[in-house]
Amino acid sequence: MDNLRLYMVTWNVATRQPGEDLNELLGLVQQTVPEKLPDFYIIGLQEVKAQPQNIVLDAVFDSSWTSAFREVLAAQNYVKVKTIRLQGLLLSLFCLHKHLLHLRDVETQYTKTGFGGMWGNKGAVSIRLSIYGCSLCFVNCHLTPHDGLYQERITDYNTIIRNHAYQNKETSNILFHDYVFWIGDLNFRLMDSYSAEEINNLIKKGELTRLLEKDQLRYAMDRGEAFSELSEETPNFPPTYKFQFNSSLYDLKRRPSWTDRVLYKVNAHVYENLTLRAEQLFYKSFDSYVLSDHKPVVAEFNIKVFSDYYDRVVEFEPVNTWYLEEENSASYSLAGDVEPTYWDWIGIYKDGFTSLDDYLSYVYAPRATPGTANRSETRRVTFPDTALRAPVLTLYF
Repeated sequence: MDNLRLYMVTWNVATRQPGEDLNELLGLVQQTVPEKLPDFYIIGLQEVKAQPQNIVLDAVFDSSWTSAFREVLAAQNYVKVKTIRLQGLLLSLFCLHKHLLHLRDVETQYTKTGFGGMWGNKGAVSIRLSIYGCSLCFVNCHLTPHDGLYQERITDYNTIIRNHAYQNKETSNILFHDYVFWIGDLNFRLMDSYSAEEINNLIKKGELTRLLEKDQLRYAMDRGEAFSELSEETPNFPPTYKFQFNSSLYDLKRRPSWTDRVLYKVNAHVYENLTLRAEQLFYKSFDSYVLSDHKPVVAEFNIKVFSDYYDRVVEFEPVNTWYLEEENSASYSLAGDVEPTYWDWIGIYKDGFTSLDDYLSYVYAPRATPGTANRSETRRVTFPDTALRAPVLTLYF
């Protein structure tokens, strides 16, 4: 089996705009050897500024935060695969260019939990996919806040698990995937044993273990009320909330807590004679980022995938000539086990593209000829004369 490295970021940005260098947060401060870069970045943000009059624009265009992360990662040959947004909740998936042709069945989903499920100020967004024979699911959530609303957070989790459903029949539920990574502002606080000042004093003394004994999330997991299907490494960093803005001093109007977390689940024994495994390489927060009242949290994992997995393939015939402002055609064939769908489409991309949303033009792929069982037959698509109006160096389909 082979390894894939996954780098997770969760950060409640408190409606602030990006203004700090993101390289340190992404582990890219030092000169990075390409072979040692993570294969995927999963960026989960909460409280991204969302205004009611901009709901349509927010759904269509990248936020300033997505653009900021994309700019940094594009320099390292990453491509944005997918972004999903639910008001202030934002989840983006980036991968190295070399993995693009191995991605399968990418799908997004969301669940609203605010105001009894009517409003998306709280809830979860997710991206699921398959790659190298394994299914992965990434969830970013923002649960109910405040010390006394523990039971509401339990309800939020169970609502998300119950209502989140995917089209892929084998992995229709979050927990059915081979690998699940759940990040976000879970908003679990410390039990009511300590005041804000007492918690601050224990943090200064380095007595984090004593505080973690009062952590509501661990209490919920131990009791089987929420998140008990998942695992978490013990945080070895101080509570990530609540800080004074532009500072690393706690705002003691609220009791400091570990609200920002990264959890995971591995269905290790779903394949005969093979054991899946996730190894967590680190789990840390960044005290140097001060624009929000939360500190960002990151975690990196090595996961096992199949080294000899046969990918379903779409093969394009070479396009030797492309005429500007004229109709042009491209021909392709499908491997025998590829099952076409009604929503398959073929796009044209400019050389050096940094997002799968950056297509210059696209057309829907034709369905199989009625009565034809041979999926490997050559098919042709025609792009309109408006597809390209200026020459480009390289086209990708």
